[in-house]
Amino acid sequence: MVSYKELGLVNSRELFKKAINGGYAIPAFNFNNMEQMQAIIQACVETKSPVILQVSSGARKYANQTILRYMAQGGVEYAKELGCNIPIVLHLDHGDSFELCKSCIEYGFSSVMIDGSSKPYDENVELTRKVVEYAHKYDVTVEGELGVLAGVEDDVKAESHTYTRPEEVEDFVSKTGVDSLAISIGTSHGAYKFKPGQKPEIRLDILHEIEKRIPGFPIVLHGSSSVPQDIVAEINHYGGHLKDSIGIPEDQLREAAKSAVCKINIDSDGRLAMTAAIRKVMVEHPEEFDPRKYLGPARDKLKQLYIHKINNVLGSNDKM
Repeated sequence: MVSYKELGLVNSRELFKKAINGGYAIPAFNFNNMEQMQAIIQACVETKSPVILQVSSGARKYANQTILRYMAQGGVEYAKELGCNIPIVLHLDHGDSFELCKSCIEYGFSSVMIDGSSKPYDENVELTRKVVEYAHKYDVTVEGELGVLAGVEDDVKAESHTYTRPEEVEDFVSKTGVDSLAISIGTSHGAYKFKPGQKPEIRLDILHEIEKRIPGFPIVLHGSSSVPQDIVAEINHYGGHLKDSIGIPEDQLREAAKSAVCKINIDSDGRLAMTAAIRKVMVEHPEEFDPRKYLGPARDKLKQLYIHKINNVLGSNDKM
């Protein structure tokens, strides 16, 4: 058993309180490798933003659970080296079982998500409560979910949305004891959130109704990438084929971040940014074979994207 406190990490409890009171959201950025970690820490140090480092079950399979833990610890020390001891959370994204959440807690995670949203309501409550009871023994915070997001991201797949029902949230929070709640209000996973001709719009009315029912309770938005069209165009210019990839408008996310939404997950936009930079190098320098020569630019582009998100979308700059 490794305590997250030994790794220099924090849980999300105090960060969420400050975010709700301050009208901003904490960035939750997924990582799988060193370049992503470097970009996240550099961006958050430069903007003086707290950050949630997210690990999906797919990332654990890809990179190895032990390596990821030490990468997070390295991120803490890297931030100090850069001159800013920002608060850093290590969070399991979309945990699908008690066993996975338990394993992550034992490996030093400071926060876990248990996603029972695809199960019948009572089963979701039972599973979430079980994870909460175990996690709270170690002062680890827990995120639950009500409603289902459409789209595909790693091991998470759903054909269609099921909006969160505001009338269920009080009962769910009361019975489970979760520290935060992920809701479904029109965001979705992946780069293909909407089709051409559709109006990308999240249901702020549902969000506001949920806020009335559980005032001051931390709310989380998943699937919140905006799929920047300039990055999509760059990928396609350099040989990619991302057809009809459309995301959530940033102004809507900024509006949500001023409410009880205190954590916003962004993953696909980062993948797009890195892909654009790598494709550019490969096309302009086809003789290149040194991974540092294309992963370095990918890291730099990711960093700039995250600085933009922190400053202009989440509002978490200077909030450490």
